Amino acid sequence: MAILELEGVTRVVPIPDDEPLHILRGVDLLVDAGEHVSIVGRSGSGKSTLLNILGLLDEPSGGRLVFDGVPVERMSAAARDKRRGREVGFIFQQFNLLPGRTAAENVATPLLYAEPARFWRRRRLALQMLDRVGLADRADGLPSRLSGGEQQRVAIARALVRGPRVILADEPTGALDVDTGRAVMELLDGVAHDTGAALVTITHDPDIAALADRRYRLDGGVLHPVAAEALR
Repeated sequence: MAILELEGVTRVVPIPDDEPLHILRGVDLLVDAGEHVSIVGRSGSGKSTLLNILGLLDEPSGGRLVFDGVPVERMSAAARDKRRGREVGFIFQQFNLLPGRTAAENVATPLLYAEPARFWRRRRLALQMLDRVGLADRADGLPSRLSGGEQQRVAIARALVRGPRVILADEPTGALDVDTGRAVMELLDGVAHDTGAALVTITHDPDIAALADRRYRLDGGVLHPVAAEALR
């Protein structure tokens, strides 16, 4: 079953006293439950714009997005915000951890806005997720005392603690060494497979992109499927 479905999605930005900027031009994409899709492309090709649309941060100028069976055009702004907070996990190259909070407190942050059952269990859930990413022994460590790889795993745990239906990773291994980056992607693949989440990764790294079930290149606002061997 497709969790994300894009049909002819466009994104056009008006430019004062100039021609409109066409960022996305008729993008079609399906991502099923438990599937990993990677997207590569040059800087400025529209990858982040596409990720923002998939994550319900931006609306397309045209076309259609169906999110877990619900057409986005039928959602109110409040419904989009609620669904994004509950069902989308964002992972970025910059970890964006709160410097004065421990690893466990950082991971528990999204649960401050969760339903009461999860709100009152937020530390336990955070500790369980830190254990899953191999950081149970670093739960009380501050970000300044963690390595880059550990900080990224904390950020991943924070993104996954609410059990999102969609995981969106924007250059998640860009600040990591090769071995740590591969371990991070194996973790994300495992979580997506185990929970039935859709995983979409944007990356410049052809080796990381090749790990996905399906791969695409975004060029000139158009999304093209690409074989793993063609990435190199």
